[in-house]
Amino acid sequence: MKRIIALDMLRGYALVCIMVDHMPVSELRRFTLGNFSVFDAAELFVLLSGFLVGLVWCTVEAKEGRNAAQWRFTRRAFEVWRALVIGGILLALLSAGLLALGMKHTAVWNQYAVWIVEDPLWYLGALASMWLQPNLMDVLAVYVILIASAPVLVPVLIRWPLLFIACSVALWWFAPGLNKFIPNHSGKGLLFNPFGWQMLFYTGTAMALFRHRFMPVLLRYKHLLTALSVGMFVFGATIVIAVKFGDDALLIRNALKQVYGVVDKWPLDGTRYLAILAASWLVAVPLSGLMERLAATRPGIALQQIGRGGLWSFVICVMLSILGDAFQQNPAGQEILHRLSVDLWTILALWWFAAVWLEHGVPRQKAWKAERAGGWKPWFLA
Repeated sequence: MKRIIALDMLRGYALVCIMVDHMPVSELRRFTLGNFSVFDAAELFVLLSGFLVGLVWCTVEAKEGRNAAQWRFTRRAFEVWRALVIGGILLALLSAGLLALGMKHTAVWNQYAVWIVEDPLWYLGALASMWLQPNLMDVLAVYVILIASAPVLVPVLIRWPLLFIACSVALWWFAPGLNKFIPNHSGKGLLFNPFGWQMLFYTGTAMALFRHRFMPVLLRYKHLLTALSVGMFVFGATIVIAVKFGDDALLIRNALKQVYGVVDKWPLDGTRYLAILAASWLVAVPLSGLMERLAATRPGIALQQIGRGGLWSFVICVMLSILGDAFQQNPAGQEILHRLSVDLWTILALWWFAAVWLEHGVPRQKAWKAERAGGWKPWFLA
């Protein structure tokens, strides 16, 4: 599978935005994706993840068969679940350490620190069963479910795409009610509603699976689709910007609301869904050359490395969100330059950790997988 460097760069950008967005007094937080679009980095992350699933599935199935592809994503679901559990433990321990040092932080709920100290076995069980999903890590919970469903649902998508689309839309439509049936510590289901977010994830998967079939058709209407996409993106941006003006833009806000109704991130409302699709077209077609050039710049390469870090980068970005938040709030009343320096430090640290992982962690991981594929056994079974 040929790497798409712009895709890696955008995944890295999504992770940087997720990290900065969860630092409440961050200076750069005012310039992340959600400040000028109706969707934010979460939609970008999930759509790109779905697209990557489709790319990898095509490659593995073509070379090794469908069973190999199904096993690949069954194993991947376990890896995401493991990252959720390990990340949840590290998050709580880091929070507990900061509280012990008297460092206030609000990026993560401090109750996790209390639970891991007072009842670590209960906390571990709650994480492992996914009954509890710590904030900042909660998007991984829905990712576990979506990846675990891929071995069953991707073959259905390939075989009966129209039926799959109809069922996906139906699930999305009834998502708010269905989510309540998922056992959860909140009693309301998962924060990221899997019945809603599955539509975005599998839209990305379908883009990768069928791109060679539908892109030639779509390109015939390139100018029309670009105009519609620009219009949808501008519409979403206007919603966000009008809110920032408050009562001064009340007339515009009320007029827009007659069109879009309610914007609700957690079950994934239609406005956010259409806006991220519009942005995807703009990035993939009229702005594709620009994206490739940006990805080849030094900052672009750094973002590529962050994106290629995968789960490692995600867990590190969560830890840095908590640390950055603590450093920016302690002591209180810091100047802009100090908060900005913390922002830049967290971004550089995320890039450094990702680069170290790509240099040392990934080669070892690949070697271990190659040994297993070659019939390797641990010494005590040899």
